[in-house]
Amino acid sequence: MRDFFKFTERKTSFKQETLAGLTTFLSVAYILIVNPLILSQAGMDSGAVFTATALTAIIGTLLIGLLANYPIAIAPSMGLNSFFTFSVCIGMGIKWQVALAGVFIAGIIFMLLSLMKIREKIINIIPLDLKYAIASGIGFFITFIGLKNGGIITSNPDTFVSIGNLTSPTTLLAILGLILTIIMLIRGVNGGIFYGIVITTVIGMFFGLIKVPSTVVGSIPSLEPTFGVVFSHLDEIFTPELLAVIFTFLIVAFFDTAGALIALTSQAGMMKDNVIPNIGRALLADSSAGAVGAVLGTSTPATSVESSAGIAVGGRTGFTSVIIAVCFMISLFFSPILSVITLEVTAPALIIVGTFMVMEISKINWSKLEVSIPSFLTIIMMPLTSSVAIGLAFGFVLYPLCLMVQKRFKEIHPIMYMLCILFILYFAFIV
Repeated sequence: MRDFFKFTERKTSFKQETLAGLTTFLSVAYILIVNPLILSQAGMDSGAVFTATALTAIIGTLLIGLLANYPIAIAPSMGLNSFFTFSVCIGMGIKWQVALAGVFIAGIIFMLLSLMKIREKIINIIPLDLKYAIASGIGFFITFIGLKNGGIITSNPDTFVSIGNLTSPTTLLAILGLILTIIMLIRGVNGGIFYGIVITTVIGMFFGLIKVPSTVVGSIPSLEPTFGVVFSHLDEIFTPELLAVIFTFLIVAFFDTAGALIALTSQAGMMKDNVIPNIGRALLADSSAGAVGAVLGTSTPATSVESSAGIAVGGRTGFTSVIIAVCFMISLFFSPILSVITLEVTAPALIIVGTFMVMEISKINWSKLEVSIPSFLTIIMMPLTSSVAIGLAFGFVLYPLCLMVQKRFKEIHPIMYMLCILFILYFAFIV
């Protein structure tokens, strides 16, 4: 097993990988609670969605761990589940069964693009400075999510965001967890992020801020309400409205995953000479999870940016993903325990992890305007729009335009021209 996962080459161990897997699972486990809550608003059975969410995460995470040897989790995307429910089903009035069929078709197209290595080629031709910008932008985005989840910042109609209610008990819990985690990391405690989550949870239960579960083991909800419904609704997707939805799923999921993979592999030190090893296998795992997830009964999965929490603890191989998948398997039987993993508990981990990822910003060539302008807008648009894909879009449009102004046409890869035009159309007709 050590040889299969290349422990020696990547300077890791079973203990380090196990701790990383547990940390990532605790950071992403909220999806098991939140995804059914969101999709149930579209009319889906929340119990079936819970089971589908867990099974999709197990399959996708195992695939990326075993095929690509990446320390990464794959789970239903928070942004895309909201788009599925509020934009497609509620906003456009499309039945969830038909929308899920659209997700399935998008997953199949993803698989074909991955097998043809088109997705791999696109990721590898992205300029190095933009890759560093993507990693940094996701770092700011993750920190923003952490601050929001912890109640440290909140929405404000006048200033968009402002400081939250720092006297709120749950916000104080998040702040305490943040301080404890910072102290442990600065003191050099291995697994400080993981221990911070555990200690914060215990403190929350002690003070009554987190409900202690009355039972430990729960039954696994049936998949029957959602399993396989996509196959009986495939004939309903061939409308201009649904085709536009499928295109949107493709664009957002494609570049959300691309951005996350670039950021996470860079953080793990896997990206060498602007090339990410085994990226084709990772993309195939991700796209396969998309098709499988739709059949099971959940919206589009994606590479989880919360994987950065485990990487920060030392996850370097696919064994981390195996541990994450095992945790998701166990969670099927112990769903009541998941109620203790609140957003405030995981907020400190996301805030700290964002710090680690933003370190990539120092590698960008800020002395050149044609690099710094698209890089900066790529970074800043991710947290401000809550979308990795839109941040990428700004970079992909502005980077070639800046070089074209300088008449450096030969330095722009033909695919970058195509992506520039594609995203201009995306802004014009979709966003």
